[in-house]
Amino acid sequence: MIEQSAAIGAVLLLTAVTVATRFSGVWIMSFVEITPRIEAFLKYLAVSVLISIVVPATLNASPRIWLAVAAAAVTMLVTSSAVGAMLAGAAVAAAARGFTML
Repeated sequence: MIEQSAAIGAVLLLTAVTVATRFSGVWIMSFVEITPRIEAFLKYLAVSVLISIVVPATLNASPRIWLAVAAAAVTMLVTSSAVGAMLAGAAVAAAARGFTML
């Protein structure tokens, strides 16, 4: 029972920290004048975070994942659709899984 209580307490604590971080970020940004430079930074922040997660994971993965990421990148360049890129990457990863050498 103690382990379950500790787990529930940890989840609630992490939830509180996440909510506090989100609200404090919005609150702090209410005092910042949005210049074109800050706007550009905020616009590309999500992309930079995504790239910082995908690139190391791809470099340490199998060639099957390399193909999937390449397919997603090409699809994104051609269609400018993030959903299409994700679907293409997932489809290539699933299809390549059938090949034992990948």
